[in-house]
Amino acid sequence: MGDLEIRPAVADNLPAIVAMLADDPLGATRESPDDLTPYVAAFQRLADDPNQRLVVAVREGRVVGTLQLTIVPGLSRKGATRSIIEGVRVHADERGSGLGTRFIEWAIEESRRHGCQLVQLTSDATRTDAHRFYERLGFSASHLGFKLQL
Repeated sequence: MGDLEIRPAVADNLPAIVAMLADDPLGATRESPDDLTPYVAAFQRLADDPNQRLVVAVREGRVVGTLQLTIVPGLSRKGATRSIIEGVRVHADERGSGLGTRFIEWAIEESRRHGCQLVQLTSDATRTDAHRFYERLGFSASHLGFKLQL
């Protein structure tokens, strides 16, 4: 993986993060890289929340990936803490390099470090390549997810 660094995101990383969020068929319809205003406010909410980890992968000074890890305390499963992996993106020219695997391994280790008993994530039903990727890393498609747009 060369000189890859996974570190907390900073506000200056927002243009690169949003560009990666928008760089696929689903993201292109819901992200707005030309107006970072809502992302700046969201970044501040994440930065202020001790249960949020927004990270970037940086290679040779360039942001090449991002993900958000949320630590969720709970009562179910005998008071288990779980984590949720969200917004995983790898820059187009880094796909297939092993960065995605490295990222998920980082998230799992970070979850263990915070005492999580379960790591969960969702993936859009149309992302069949992502489903195979997560299954290869040991995740199982154990639940059916629901959303309500507000």
